[in-house]
Amino acid sequence: MFNNYTAKYFKISSGYMWQIIEWPEVITEGETIEDCRNMLRDALNEMILAYKEQGRKIRYRKFKI
Repeated sequence: MFNNYTAKYFKISSGYMWQIIEWPEVITEGETIEDCRNMLRDALNEMILAYKEQGRKIRYRKFKI
């Protein structure tokens, strides 16, 4: 099962900063958009693992098809 999240990015002096809208605490930065995107995926995966370990509810985005 795949879940989609919305990311927003900002241009900063050292490159880019990305953040997951549904999970504002998932944020990262990188020199390039691709670097930042990859690090954001890793940060999101780590957040999901941490939530599972703590028994917390994971924020899944639901879509109507």
